[in-house]
Amino acid sequence: MLFSKSFIFTQREDPKVAECNSARLLLKGCFLSMISSGVYSYLPLGKRVLEKVNNIIRKHMNSLGAEELQLSYLQPIEMWEKTGRDKDLGDIMFRFKDRRAREFVLGPTAEEEITEVVRKYISSYKQLPLTLYQIQTKFRDEPRARFGLMRSCEFVMKDAYSFDIDEQGLGENYKKMLAVYQDIFKECGLEFVTVEADSGFMGGDASHEFMVSAGIGEDILFYCCGCGSYFKKEGNCPQCGKNLEEKRMIEIGHIFKLGTKYSQAFDAFFLDREGVRKPITMGCYGIGVSRLLAAIAETNCDDKGIIWPKSVSPFDISLLVLEEKLLPQAFSLSEILEKLKLHVLIDDRKEAAGVKFNDAFLLGNPFILIMGKNYLNSKKIDLEIRKTRKKLNLNEEELIKFLKNEYGR
Repeated sequence: MLFSKSFIFTQREDPKVAECNSARLLLKGCFLSMISSGVYSYLPLGKRVLEKVNNIIRKHMNSLGAEELQLSYLQPIEMWEKTGRDKDLGDIMFRFKDRRAREFVLGPTAEEEITEVVRKYISSYKQLPLTLYQIQTKFRDEPRARFGLMRSCEFVMKDAYSFDIDEQGLGENYKKMLAVYQDIFKECGLEFVTVEADSGFMGGDASHEFMVSAGIGEDILFYCCGCGSYFKKEGNCPQCGKNLEEKRMIEIGHIFKLGTKYSQAFDAFFLDREGVRKPITMGCYGIGVSRLLAAIAETNCDDKGIIWPKSVSPFDISLLVLEEKLLPQAFSLSEILEKLKLHVLIDDRKEAAGVKFNDAFLLGNPFILIMGKNYLNSKKIDLEIRKTRKKLNLNEEELIKFLKNEYGR
């Protein structure tokens, strides 16, 4: 893709509305556009990152045999009254009436709706176990929208739901989901911890949170620098006795054993092997997808900009052309790299070299290639690794070999 033809308009100054590094860099780098407090548009760069994260999630969810569906954004209030959560979540629901005076909410989560859907189709133990998931926008009237995508009124969530005949089946599904969530977050390039958590308004008798350490985090854990363990209580480490230090954490995922709370409320029953009618046993598994973007940017950046992990970067390579006469060679190199399924952003703009370098660092693609005077003299391309700032000087054959090795091509 040519920079000159793309919808990329980086800002020279830091946005005044940004409260943290991730929001500052995502806005400054033209990944997001702020529409209102807590409401953002995903611009082409941000959409590319979002889709890469979504595809990682889909790959791992599908590996479990989960099926993707798309639930409604509009939910009748009667669904929520069945579980009483119209009161529990009343303060953060967007509620309205249609022209027929029917009351709806914009879905803040989907436990009620998915249970209503499954109730219509599942009637026998032979149809279980079952896992369904979606990647969908959710809506919450946040009293204090802040930190960009961290706490917004409109956000993308991956929510999955398992349906089993009993607690044993739920336990097996829960363990599988616990493991696959760890694989998802690793592939997204995040360093995270997994902790037991309170089920809160979701209900159920067990839950785990996945958290990333960051100064803007709204959750607090206590870290032992001796054994590296985390704990929800302060004091001395129960394992090695050393003092625990407070760390702020960002929640990126949460899984729950729901049991039969929702199936009982919605009359979602099945007949077991003996013909006995029983409630379906459920689990719920959520990932804050848009929050993942913010968490990745917040924890993978320097004073120059974002440093995207290779798995989620908008492009694999920023190719800076510093001499206009080298554009044909740049296009030729880009074609070779694209055949290796590497996505290249060619900076062909008639801008000063400093502007191009600043934008390349700000956008944070893993590798920066430079074709300038050095290439004119030696036919060698300068390569800079964005994460380590290591610089290499390679001919075309060496460059291709290096990139093949980096991406396992």
